Amino acid sequence: MPRYDYYCEANDRVVEVRHGADEKLHTWAEVAARAGLAPDATPGEAPVERVIHPPALGFPRGDSELKSQGFTKLVRRSDGSYENVTATGNEAKVIRKDDSAAIASLNLKHKLGD
Repeated sequence: MPRYDYYCEANDRVVEVRHGADEKLHTWAEVAARAGLAPDATPGEAPVERVIHPPALGFPRGDSELKSQGFTKLVRRSDGSYENVTATGNEAKVIRKDDSAAIASLNLKHKLGD
């Protein structure tokens, strides 16, 4: 069952409760009952709001992390070629757009997967 946080302005508390995705709690009494909290001085009919949290996203912090996660990063040079800053194994370090062997060495289909 999913977990949700509810905020009650009357007592300035955030409480985590579990319930079905199709349910929504509206009052402090409903939240307190679901969370197993003892009754307190907060009125049971005090309104609550579901707290929405942003997703936790992690981004690679540099070329070495990109490389370890299987990504390929190409940096364009002034002469029109590209430098593969995440080259591994037999991949070409410098790639020119007309060099099909270097492009094939990237093995992008293997990296992208199905």
